[in-house]
Order: sequence, then structure tokens, then C-alpha cells
Amino acid sequence: MNIAVLQFPGSNCDQDAYHLFSSGLGLPTRYVWHKDTHLGRADLVVLPGGFSYGDYLRCGAIARFSPIMAAVGAFAAQGGLVLGICNGFQILCEAHLLPGALTRNSSLEFRCAPAWLRVESTDAAFTSGCARGDVLQIPVSHGEGRYVADAETLDMLEREQRVAFRYVRRDGSPVQSDTPNGSMRDIAGIVNERRNVLGMMPHPERACEAVLGSSDGMRLFNNVAQSMSRNGVMPVAAAS
Repeated sequence: MNIAVLQFPGSNCDQDAYHLFSSGLGLPTRYVWHKDTHLGRADLVVLPGGFSYGDYLRCGAIARFSPIMAAVGAFAAQGGLVLGICNGFQILCEAHLLPGALTRNSSLEFRCAPAWLRVESTDAAFTSGCARGDVLQIPVSHGEGRYVADAETLDMLEREQRVAFRYVRRDGSPVQSDTPNGSMRDIAGIVNERRNVLGMMPHPERACEAVLGSSDGMRLFNNVAQSMSRNGVMPVAAAS
């Protein structure tokens, strides 16, 4: 399984993602620069967190026009796995690979803190090893993470079970006023119609080792590795 980690001007979680896949999972991992036009050999493309192009105009609005994004769109259309984390989620929405948009947190403050996500759907490679209702501790770190969409889009996501994660309290109950950003319907992550593109605001790559306070993020990446293994792409690498 080959991992391609994209780098945009302003990316700051690219090295975290690289470390996770190359050292944590022992997978062939390489960086792909935003000006490249080809992904090369890749089984999973990761759009990491950060502040691409300094978040000018709005988050992800300029990065969506980077040359590499045409290749990402073609890769996704062919069924390739794409993961957008935080700023990566914003870019995927701006590029219309996922519906909706990410706007300023309702608090108008940058939030960096632990968050709890409830798994809402399990028919994507990223969540295939989870049970619906599982609660994962994964931190957030963003100022523009409030997911918004019109009512028709929100209803469609619910109806098609494309909400991957929802913000909840530690015990799995509704988050109510403790929401980290005020996302509509407490949405923390969604998938596309084919379930091969996932965007999420929380940072699973920052929750992959016990020393970081949680290793729940590793479950998502092990799910991907195991899913690809079942499909004959690779032998599952042992995670440390």
C-alpha cells in the first residue's frame, strides 16, 4: 500500500501524517508537492492539516486550484482512497469532492483540545473495523471547522448514511453546547457517495500513540490497511 501525502504552502501536519504511515504502520510513504501534476503510484492520498496558502480568501479556496488537485480528482473518480484532515477537509469541500463548506467556529475562537467522535457509518474503508456508535477520542485544532450545508444536503447526507463522525460528549451523548465549532448537526466528518473520500476536521494522526493522550486515531488507519489487504492490495503491516 503506497501513501501519498500532499504538501501545500502552509501545510503543517504533513510530517505528522508521514510519520504515522512510514514509522507507525511501516508503509511506503512519500510527499507530493502541490505543483506536481501526477500522484505517481498511490493507494491512499492524504491531504493534511495546516493553513494552505495562508488561508487567504477562505480556507482551501486557493489550494483547490493547485495543479495536483486535478490528479486527486481523477484518482478519486477511479475509486482511489482520499483522506482530507482539517485543512484537507476544507480543500476537498472547496474542490467539490465533498459537499458543504467549513466556516468560522461559532465561538469565533481557535480551538485546540480533545474531542469525542461517535462513529455514525461503517461502510467506508476508514470506519469498516468500527461499530456504529463507537466513541473515539481525537483532538481538534482549527479556527474554521464549523461544517455548514443547506437543509437538502444535510438531509441527503443523513439519508445516505454519509455522516462518518459526529461530535458527542465523552459518554456518547449529544454534545449540545460543548460543541468545539458549532457544526450543523454536530457533523465532524463525511464521505462521498462512493465512500472512498473522507473529510474530517479532527486530527486522527495526532491520536495514534498513547503518549499523545489517545491512540484511537490508529483504529481508522488500521481499518484502511485491513480493508486494502482484504482487497489484495497489500499485506497488513503491524502497527507499533
